[in-house]
Amino acid sequence: MAKKTIDDLRNIRDSKILVRVDFNVPQDAAGNITNDRRIRAAIPTLTRLLEADARLIVMSHLGRPKGDPRADARFNMYRVASRLQELLRQEGDYGVHYIHQVVGPEAEKAARNLSRGGVLLLENLRFHPGEQAGDPAFAAQLARLGDVYVNDAFGTCHRSDASMVAVPAAMKTQGKPRVVGLLVAKELQILDQLLANPARPFLAILGGAKVSDKIGFIKSLLGRVERMLIGGAMTYTFMQAQGRGIGNSKAEADKVDLAKELLRLGQGKIALPVDHLIVDRIEPPRTARVVEGDIPAGAIGVDIGPKTIAQYTQEIATAGTAIWNGPLGKFEDEPFNKGTHAVAEAMAQSKTVTIVGGGETAEAVEDLGLDAKMKHVSTGGGAFLEYIEGTPFAALAQIEDV
Repeated sequence: MAKKTIDDLRNIRDSKILVRVDFNVPQDAAGNITNDRRIRAAIPTLTRLLEADARLIVMSHLGRPKGDPRADARFNMYRVASRLQELLRQEGDYGVHYIHQVVGPEAEKAARNLSRGGVLLLENLRFHPGEQAGDPAFAAQLARLGDVYVNDAFGTCHRSDASMVAVPAAMKTQGKPRVVGLLVAKELQILDQLLANPARPFLAILGGAKVSDKIGFIKSLLGRVERMLIGGAMTYTFMQAQGRGIGNSKAEADKVDLAKELLRLGQGKIALPVDHLIVDRIEPPRTARVVEGDIPAGAIGVDIGPKTIAQYTQEIATAGTAIWNGPLGKFEDEPFNKGTHAVAEAMAQSKTVTIVGGGETAEAVEDLGLDAKMKHVSTGGGAFLEYIEGTPFAALAQIEDV
């Protein structure tokens, strides 16, 4: 999907660039940022534009606020603004001005008064009801703030929010340029290459809790890969589909028929764990043990076992391309993260073309310090899945083609 990028822009000195980024960073209960990966991912685009002496109006959503900044102060953008300022100072001491408004006279005045090489960060877009409603009137207000629109929010490209679709649509009617940033351009280039001509054998590793979350993704990949390795809680739904015992493990009872269909479509491509780490209770105190085959009555599967780890890591080592989405166990608890860690290490050490599919998987890889050793770590969770499925993105349809 060839789209114009910021490298196609000409004569943007002093122009007001409206940049949609994905600063939806994870936070703790107090609102502190626990992982700034998404902010760091936007820095190359922002820096490139600032080096061209443009003026940047940056916008993003954060979390799921109830709409009132006074009632939902945890979702204000001021912590994001502070971290953004720290990162931009490292690149050239660029200044960030944060405003507690999304649209309106105050926002328009701040955009007009923005200095060349300056950054204006708007308040959380979701504090305005027009954002998730895709409201054209709200979008028109946002569109007035900029001379150029840049989409650098791959993680939100599958959504129809106003800032993603209606804003560039409004700017299109005004004849204003609409391009993607360096982050989105890289995502599209790598995923398009993955879909068109992957190095073979092509291997998929899928984890996570639910088969139902990845139906289209799995079906799409089954037509492309030579092998699909399954882990995480979705394992137990597939095991039920085979008539095997899963004890008290988490499964989707209403998706067993779907799992049967996927196993049939896979024609032997789908591999399930041959052994499992199990516990009798999730809450401490707990004693974990390994079992092969079925999971005994009363026991709960929490991770893949050592024989499965050995098998999966060997398959990764001999793959031409490996795409991974979803943790392989209850990885947030240290005793149950060996499968996820082993797969991450195997991908990092292999000569395979390694693609990590955003969300929890990307966070796990980064927490291990292995993100730089992967070919690509996507910033999109849902967007990554839907792009692989082949879902058209209305947000990208608004961007100018090359």
